[in-house]
Amino acid sequence: MRAITLVPGKQGTLGLTEVPDPRPGPGELLVQGLALGVCGTDRELVSGEYGFPGGGPMVLGHESLGRVLQAPDGSAFSPGDLVVGVVRRPDPVPCGACARGEFDMCRNGEYTERGIKGRDGYGSERWTVEAGYAVRVDPALGMLGVLVEPASVLAKAWEHIERIGSRAWFQPERLLVTGAGPIGLLAALMGRQRGLEVHVMDRAASGLKPELVAGLGATYHQGGDLDAVGGYLPDLIIEATGSGPLIFQAMLSTASAGIVCLTGVSSAGRQVRADAGLINRDIVLENDVVFGTVNANLRHYRAAATALGEADRSWLDALITRRLPMEEFGAAFDTGEHIKVVITLEV
Repeated sequence: MRAITLVPGKQGTLGLTEVPDPRPGPGELLVQGLALGVCGTDRELVSGEYGFPGGGPMVLGHESLGRVLQAPDGSAFSPGDLVVGVVRRPDPVPCGACARGEFDMCRNGEYTERGIKGRDGYGSERWTVEAGYAVRVDPALGMLGVLVEPASVLAKAWEHIERIGSRAWFQPERLLVTGAGPIGLLAALMGRQRGLEVHVMDRAASGLKPELVAGLGATYHQGGDLDAVGGYLPDLIIEATGSGPLIFQAMLSTASAGIVCLTGVSSAGRQVRADAGLINRDIVLENDVVFGTVNANLRHYRAAATALGEADRSWLDALITRRLPMEEFGAAFDTGEHIKVVITLEV
């Protein structure tokens, strides 16, 4: 069968390769690959900017969607079910978090991840996954189920926002999302599902991004910093750009007892001048919280599948702005103005 592979840490090794057909082990599903989402992490792996060198080629891909071909007796799955595979696996020690199913919060860094660290990913015509790390997708979602993995990151973010808010009286009304890529737009979607007044800021002056924000009943602001928002002080900010200056602005731009969730990853080596005393004073005197989040556990995948199931299908479909057959896999990793790129794996 065919698989999209690379050698971690080595630029120029991306290719479409013939690999042996997978054989499910005890307790594993055999899955027909349907679609593979592409994100910034994949592009960094392809360029060699990110990765965990060691060993031979690795099958790429962590944003999965497939159809069950075989399921072990006694599992919760049947042939024909649509599923996504969870990305991370607990470390073998395990640490306290991994031992309790919170492997997204691994303390010692010895976890592995499908298509990222130490395990083959889901970028192949067929793949296997442990039944305990598969999540069923509503068949009504169809190919849109490929959005479950990125949505799981936001499901986790919202869970943690709500846990932090529960330290005291918590009734947020206003959310600001910075960045209208897939993560930012899914954050806005979940904010609207919670009944919040949602504002989204992005550099795009026109086109699909403002249209998608308007389609949620949210307000769009064009610009590269929070001056574009015009003094708006939200209760919550979800930062999805990774822009250093914007991160520091966000820390100073919430209402009292505000929460800033950082989901964007910044490039290392870029220096930003900031008034550390002012930031400290603002956070302390307003009881603000700033936290970062990455990855997701089973609970978050299931919450993401539910959130997508409740969303408008046409809105979700518009997020996927480029669909490519497996034969054109290389074009999926080009930089461009696309919101979400998906590779079709099924012939």
